[in-house]
Amino acid sequence: MSVKTRFAPSPTGYLHVGGARTALFSWLYARRHGGRFVLRIEDTDLERSTQESVNAILEGMTWLGLEYDEGPFYQTHRFDRYNAIIDTLLDKGLAYRCNCSKERLERLREEQMAARQKPRYDGHCRNRDVSPDEPHVIRFRNPDEGEVVFDDLIRGHIRVANSELDDLIIRRSDGSPTYNLTVVVDDHDMAITQVIRGDDHINNTPRQINLYRALGWAVPQFAHVPMILGDDGSRLSKRHGAVSVMQYRDDGYLPEALLNYLVRLGWSHGDQEIFSVDEMIALFELEAVNRAPSTFNTDKLKWLNQQYIMKSDPARVAHLLSPHLGDLGIDPAGGPDLVAVVEAQRERASTLVELAAISAFYYRDFDEYDAKAAKKAFKGEAGQALAAVRQRLAGLESWEREAIHHSVAETVEALGVGFGKVAMPLRIAVTGGAPSPDLDLTLYLVGREATLRRIDRAIEHIGEAGA
Repeated sequence: MSVKTRFAPSPTGYLHVGGARTALFSWLYARRHGGRFVLRIEDTDLERSTQESVNAILEGMTWLGLEYDEGPFYQTHRFDRYNAIIDTLLDKGLAYRCNCSKERLERLREEQMAARQKPRYDGHCRNRDVSPDEPHVIRFRNPDEGEVVFDDLIRGHIRVANSELDDLIIRRSDGSPTYNLTVVVDDHDMAITQVIRGDDHINNTPRQINLYRALGWAVPQFAHVPMILGDDGSRLSKRHGAVSVMQYRDDGYLPEALLNYLVRLGWSHGDQEIFSVDEMIALFELEAVNRAPSTFNTDKLKWLNQQYIMKSDPARVAHLLSPHLGDLGIDPAGGPDLVAVVEAQRERASTLVELAAISAFYYRDFDEYDAKAAKKAFKGEAGQALAAVRQRLAGLESWEREAIHHSVAETVEALGVGFGKVAMPLRIAVTGGAPSPDLDLTLYLVGREATLRRIDRAIEHIGEAGA
């Protein structure tokens, strides 16, 4: 049997990093075993599902590079199929109508909790003849005896007595099918062989296995992925920072860095930290996923992102950086080659947002100097040093790194001062105090016209400060 996995999010919000990790594990398992990966949108919650959320899911999957082989399929397009299955269960006596009121069910729950019993439906309508013309739900008739046994690919052997399970609702009073029914029908119809999902679904699995058996269908393998915790030990949520996949894009993370971080949340291969996508595919196995929850560490993600910024193809980093410069009102086409700027600056930033901020000076003049840096650099004879180096730079026949370096060195020699007495005020004059590479490379990338203009402004600033 060929492998087929799926990712089946509900479109009630953004693509959460927890969902993205589940999608990644499902995608990797399919790719590792030469199988297929399906995207299914579980939109039966008509009140909460939105097209905006669907778009956010699709956008997140595309940005991460988790391409799907089939789909997206929408559950709201399959209601006729679900209702046909429900009718089959009713005809076989494997499901029944229930008209228990909310008040009765709430009273039952209170009584069971007072008696320290597990709250569950008591089967009140199992043998009653409820008219299809009155308000009702449809319940699945769960087996009374026996047990459900399955081997979870992550959690191992699991055994649940049927006496612990109640008769779950498979169609609501408004006629819409419920999750536990639709997911079984879809996974069967789409020939899913491994159901990889969050461990918040693990209590649903025995109920769903009983539905498979009632319908005479093969049961897929299950793998329940542990949750992701925030650094305080609670379930990861907005209060821990960004949790939306696209927010990480907006915050300047590379998609491959986020993928690498997510795959290491609960899975490992020796002490290796950095994995290419090809390496993930070649090495990933569900059996190596840790059973315990993983803690999300933003500092670790930042470190990993910096490694990708430093080691990735500069042209790709430049492509991803361009929109972040656009957010600052900068068109990189109007300045030095962006790839060259990336090569010069990439070791100085952990996110693309930071990289854009420290690289802005290459493309536009700045309004203010870094106060601390300017105070240190623009003192003593800094104005004279800048005037002297400006004269030499202005006279260069070609604006090349070697020529720029010689001009600065000759100025230092002519003034009889230390290199820093010329280089420090010159660097602050041209960069405003932003992190920058070797001085000659910095000036070369900024360009002759902008360099001379900024030196003039710095000389004026020093004069005004000393007046």
